[in-house]
Amino acid sequence: MHFPPYMLIPLVCGLLYVLGMLTLKRASELGVGVWRVTFFANWACALMFLPWWWHTGFAPVAWSDYWQPAVSGLIFLVAQVLMFLAITRGDVSVAAPVMGIKVILVALFSTMLLVGRIPLQWWLGAGLSSTAVMLLNFGGASRHRKVGQTILLTTASAVLFALSDVLIQLWAPAWGQGNYFPPLFLAVGLYSFGLLRFAHGGLFDITTRAWRWVLPGALLNALTNGGIALTLGIWGNATAVNIVYSSRGLFSVLLVWLAGHWFANTESHVGRVVLISRLIGATAMLVAIGLVLL
Repeated sequence: MHFPPYMLIPLVCGLLYVLGMLTLKRASELGVGVWRVTFFANWACALMFLPWWWHTGFAPVAWSDYWQPAVSGLIFLVAQVLMFLAITRGDVSVAAPVMGIKVILVALFSTMLLVGRIPLQWWLGAGLSSTAVMLLNFGGASRHRKVGQTILLTTASAVLFALSDVLIQLWAPAWGQGNYFPPLFLAVGLYSFGLLRFAHGGLFDITTRAWRWVLPGALLNALTNGGIALTLGIWGNATAVNIVYSSRGLFSVLLVWLAGHWFANTESHVGRVVLISRLIGATAMLVAIGLVLL
């Protein structure tokens, strides 16, 4: 088995993603709300990438090509808002596993837009990964509110995130290594000002207690988005990257179960049948990742 070292990036991002979602969910529950949470998360990512421009200079493309990161940024923002709505209205242990359908969607969009070739084992891995996330979520959080709405919002988010990933793989190479992402995330940050009109409270009208969750949550979100974006822009292989990244479904279950109380999270009460289902799902997830790495 050949393990490309860059595949460690989406694996680590899967863990950071769940930590970030749990942290931002807690910030939202402390009165920050989804709109301000999204704003801070997006600007953390934008500021993280701006030094890249100072280091390399502007990308070697015509100004007329800047519509590409502008479009990517808009799609990314809508996907992100839908995801944050899902986790604030429902449970992370529902939303994160359901996001696993993104794997199949990325494979479909890659085929439709002719972005590389999808080997048979990647299709098998995508199918196994999506099956795994359903098993990981079997019976989970059924006692909580708005499970159906959470699944619907997450599915819509997965569609847009998948399209965003494939467009990055399609457009980013012409910009040079990494140059596509400063304008992309700057656009996302600028679009985010439009979210503040829906916020309840001022931009900095946040308690000290809430800031303790907003700042690390925004940083974790920025590291996750940045890691996945750079992996796609430099190495491509959107389907393979997303199969490995779908490990966040497993991480979401483990973290909610083992450390949910650290985030004042109450999703960890599950029965024996649910535990067995999740163990089978975890096994399917590992097989799916293995198929990509063969």
